[in-house]
Amino acid sequence: MFGKRIELFRLFGIPLRIDLSWFIVAILVTWSLAENYFPSVAVGLSSTAHWVMGAFGAVGLFASVVLHELAHALVARTFGLSISGITLFIFGGVAEMESEPPSAKAEFMVAIAGPIASLLIASGCFFLIGIPWSFPGAAVMVGILTYLAFINRMLAIFNMVPAFPLDGGRVLRSALWQWKKSLPWATSVTSRIGSGFGVALVILGGLEIVLRQNLVGGMWFILIGMFLRNAARMSYRHLLVRNSLEGEPVRRFMRTDPMTVPRSMSVAELVDRYFNRYRLQFLPVVDGPHLMGCVSASQIQELSPEEWELHTVGAIAVPCSPQSTIAPDSDAMGAMARMSRAESSHLMVVEEGRLVGVIALQDLLEFLASKDKFRTASAA
Repeated sequence: MFGKRIELFRLFGIPLRIDLSWFIVAILVTWSLAENYFPSVAVGLSSTAHWVMGAFGAVGLFASVVLHELAHALVARTFGLSISGITLFIFGGVAEMESEPPSAKAEFMVAIAGPIASLLIASGCFFLIGIPWSFPGAAVMVGILTYLAFINRMLAIFNMVPAFPLDGGRVLRSALWQWKKSLPWATSVTSRIGSGFGVALVILGGLEIVLRQNLVGGMWFILIGMFLRNAARMSYRHLLVRNSLEGEPVRRFMRTDPMTVPRSMSVAELVDRYFNRYRLQFLPVVDGPHLMGCVSASQIQELSPEEWELHTVGAIAVPCSPQSTIAPDSDAMGAMARMSRAESSHLMVVEEGRLVGVIALQDLLEFLASKDKFRTASAA
């Protein structure tokens, strides 16, 4: 879903990240507010005032989305769910939960927390608007608060549309889950609704362009619709993946003959026999069966070719990152999640300091593909 992300800071220990695509929205929102929205609702103010209002309005929107997602994250924590972070991107924000809610009640409470937070923000803004401010610049502040009250109310309303993965779709999923006692079935139903809603937005966007000549508005409807349709389908597939891998130990999928290098090997031999031949990024360094550390291509690049014969692999090896290793009895779904976070295609499997294997993303994907073919054949 995301490209390059920048971590800004942490809220209650939760990393707040911005996807680079969000900056597109920040610029567009500021420009749209300064040139279109505020000139029409704050008549008589200068162009500079409108641009100041646009900038603060965009920051307020940023803060509103963060608080909306933070509400999801904090409630999720109360139900024992781990949150890997909050990410803002071109279509809004998402609180990244590392697992599905443990119950229909937890799903409902986590889902409803975001819209409630947005409505509370809108109510707070309406309250402040009602105060008879009299200081210089009060009109600017009231204009910004009016926008934030409106946008948070719309944020709550849109998110309560019963189309998964929107909050309303999650609320509906919690009700269906409670009714049928089946999370996969509830997810399947709400994902289809979400996909249909996405298609409806695409059609609406097309009509907006053709009938009203509104190219920008129509394109936004189309892009949001395509995103929701794709997100709905991916969410259901992610659940099927989780159901297939949860409870399966890593040792079932690991290869027991990983490529390693002894600590006594020279760096020159390492480059010639491994890095030049296989184009690897890093290799585990062993002393017999024991994992001693890792050596990467970037470490070798710090040495001149003349130094390669003078150093052994063990001399330049560094401790392996905890994110690159996993225990053989760990959950396979956890292994896939760890590879995703580390943007890696494999993990080293370590037991009591010994390297016993390696688990590759490709092997997990092949297993899932075979399960999918079996599921399709059974359905037929």
